[in-house]
Amino acid sequence: MSRDYPRILTPPPGPRARAIVDRDREWSAHCYIKEYPLAIARGQGVMVEDVDGNRYLDFMAGIAVASTGYGHPVVVKAIQDAAANFLHICGSDFYYEGMAALCEKLAAIAPGPTRKRVFLTNSGTEATEGAIKLARYATRRTAMVAFKGAFHGRSTGAVSLTSSKARQHAGFGPLLPDVHHVDYAYRYRCRHCAHKSQCSLGCVSSIEDELFTRHLDPRDVAAIFVEPVQGEGGYIVPPPGFLTGLRELCDRHGILLVFDEVQSGIGRTGRMFACEHEGVEPDILLTAKGLGSGMPIGAMIVRDSVDKWKNGAHGSTFGGNPVCCAAALATIDLVERELMANASVQGERLLAGARELMSRHDCIGDVRGVGLMVGLEFVRDRVTREPAAELVDRIVDRAFRQGLLLLGAGKSALRLAPPLVIDAEDVDRGLAMLDACIAEESQ
Repeated sequence: MSRDYPRILTPPPGPRARAIVDRDREWSAHCYIKEYPLAIARGQGVMVEDVDGNRYLDFMAGIAVASTGYGHPVVVKAIQDAAANFLHICGSDFYYEGMAALCEKLAAIAPGPTRKRVFLTNSGTEATEGAIKLARYATRRTAMVAFKGAFHGRSTGAVSLTSSKARQHAGFGPLLPDVHHVDYAYRYRCRHCAHKSQCSLGCVSSIEDELFTRHLDPRDVAAIFVEPVQGEGGYIVPPPGFLTGLRELCDRHGILLVFDEVQSGIGRTGRMFACEHEGVEPDILLTAKGLGSGMPIGAMIVRDSVDKWKNGAHGSTFGGNPVCCAAALATIDLVERELMANASVQGERLLAGARELMSRHDCIGDVRGVGLMVGLEFVRDRVTREPAAELVDRIVDRAFRQGLLLLGAGKSALRLAPPLVIDAEDVDRGLAMLDACIAEESQ
């Protein structure tokens, strides 16, 4: 299609969008967040069009889900062909080629040399829940360790691991017992080494020196859950050695290492999974979001030696839906053949552009990223590093009204996570729009 986007014909929300917003507010649950009044009608590539004909450049991909962009013909055809055959039969109880093929493919592309087994889910949250159950079952231990700032989902077990926002816990207790949160390798705000010239990996050593010494016997710990790149916590890329240190710690104590790659996986960082940048193999890997290009599917990829549970110990009615399996297989093929490489190339361009923005705007305290997963952290003052959450909100709102779709992350970070099909022209266009929004809102 021609690049007739961004294009704002009527200030959003227009009359049709406003009618949808009003109807939604009348009937939908109060818990829905609704970042801004975007009422989508269709999309193509990196373009989103709303019901009033406004067109937007998408720099958030539906929270890193639209990996192949909107309406990719290969994915659409796979979905249509699968839907024409059958919509459901229940993969927990019966067989079909798509499910077998996807399990085989995910086992093949998973990091590390060991043999894998795969359980398919409807979402990342369900994959997390399955991992909690399996970790306890396989180790006969109960405790879990997760990280401050983490997001692993919102169902009871998953939200117990989550440490992103207090409102995600408020009023739901008691949550899952025996869950312990420790410091993530957040170099910009690390209590161990933020103001040192080099990372000390104190966040790793403190697990043994503090948590395991004073509070928790490591022989009671079933698993450590970690995002190789922290997503909702602020698009935080840990320093080299962090994942390796966790792997070595887990091996010393017989603890399972679980990588939550729900947001960082399926090519987004320029590798199929973010943990491959450090060459670390987990015991369990969780994926979802970009796996189905928008179709609801997730997976738990497990070392064969850990897959100890018996027949009927876990299951899912809809997990591995045949139409979703078809979308996932098509997505993985596109990512392997072209989009993973594109994410690497365009990601370098996006990161360089974000760093250039930092050089021009003092309100940006830190820029970090890998592939098409880039975070900009906004501060009131670069010396004190006081978060500037309100500024991020204003930038996101202004960008939306000018035709650029963004989302915040963490206390005061902005995430840049466009579809993996983005090209250099749209990277530059989005950065220029973001530059203007920052200038207008930071005066």
